[in-house]
Amino acid sequence: MTILFTDPFLDDFGVWPLAYAPYGGSDFGELAAIAAAVGDGNADTFYTAFTDMAARLATDAASAEAAGYLDSARELHLRAAVYYASSYHPIYGTPVDPRLVHAFDQQAAELSRGLALGDSPGAPVRIPYDQTSLPGYLVPAPGCAGTKRPLIIFTNGYDATVTDMYFASAVAAGRRGYHCLLFDGPGQGEMLIHHRMPMRPDWEHVITQVTDWAASCAIVDAQSIVLSGWSLGGYLAPRGAAGEHRLAAVVADPGQWDVGATMTALATAMGVSAHQAAHPETIADAALAEMMAVITANPKLNWSIVKRGFWVNGVDNLRDFLAATLRYTLAGIGREISCPTLVTAAENDFLSKDADRFVAELGDRATLVRFTAAQGAGMHCEMLNRSRYNRTALDWLDATVGSGPTGSSPTRSGPALAG
Repeated sequence: MTILFTDPFLDDFGVWPLAYAPYGGSDFGELAAIAAAVGDGNADTFYTAFTDMAARLATDAASAEAAGYLDSARELHLRAAVYYASSYHPIYGTPVDPRLVHAFDQQAAELSRGLALGDSPGAPVRIPYDQTSLPGYLVPAPGCAGTKRPLIIFTNGYDATVTDMYFASAVAAGRRGYHCLLFDGPGQGEMLIHHRMPMRPDWEHVITQVTDWAASCAIVDAQSIVLSGWSLGGYLAPRGAAGEHRLAAVVADPGQWDVGATMTALATAMGVSAHQAAHPETIADAALAEMMAVITANPKLNWSIVKRGFWVNGVDNLRDFLAATLRYTLAGIGREISCPTLVTAAENDFLSKDADRFVAELGDRATLVRFTAAQGAGMHCEMLNRSRYNRTALDWLDATVGSGPTGSSPTRSGPALAG
């Protein structure tokens, strides 16, 4: 069943911004108008409809800013960023479409313009990383731009933008008094699109350097730094926490102990043995060709694996992709997570299947919260009821870390929660 867009493949992407409506990132009427413009069209029509709306809002934002209506300008710039970010999801992947690069750059520019306005402007930053730097935004909690407070570092997954992460998580966190740091790591956003840097499974290598930078910021309480990841970030964040022990807490939405196991299950479902799935080098070429035929015949699988998965992992064939995914596991390292951990599981999200194992591995360091279809939150990352997720996660963080002036709290263990 589709919600707004005729094509189910396009609807999956087109309704993302509904999650941001409670935080000013979209309006149902605008999305309905975009869907009407797409009609029975394809990814090209989708791109045009979203970028047309984004361009109109960006023009309105510039006019409002020139007239001195800065609140309106901020809202319009930020909403334009959302629609630019949404426009290219169906064309994500290699070969890289020039339209994707254009829309990515436009969303980054509109996000920067919007965050620069307001009482607590968010500042673009560069985070030293190996021999280069990662782009990010340090967004102070409203009214607390010069005050030392707890910080949440948000980490993305495969294909979402910093704009998505801002509206999905940071706006709600800021309202609770948390400063927020949003960034693109390897395989994400600018680092992938402009620098062709693939993702890496050892996210502790990334997070240690990001935490180094964050802890040095004058407005950050270095004893109350939280790491939160959504989508594939539900693996990346806990992997980062396994190697970075300065963190006060970690959130995995959804908790993923072994990403590679998901792909091996898919491979066995397509006819290869469990041994072959665990050792892709042993899969015969003919079997790989049959698997590729199944994948490319399914628009969602083709997009997820061939278009997106190959690009993000820096590979160009299924065998190497399967081998790359096997490296995304917490086995042998996950138990090194020493801080309180919130693990989520949405009822209809197949990526949540590891949540129980995650909690079993960590024991009383982990708190599991489930979200259900009856709540309207049973989908991946609770995208159609993101506000429910935010309330639950932030309640847990308030109890675990605290959002007072220094982030101090009488306890470092979170309560049992119900979504």
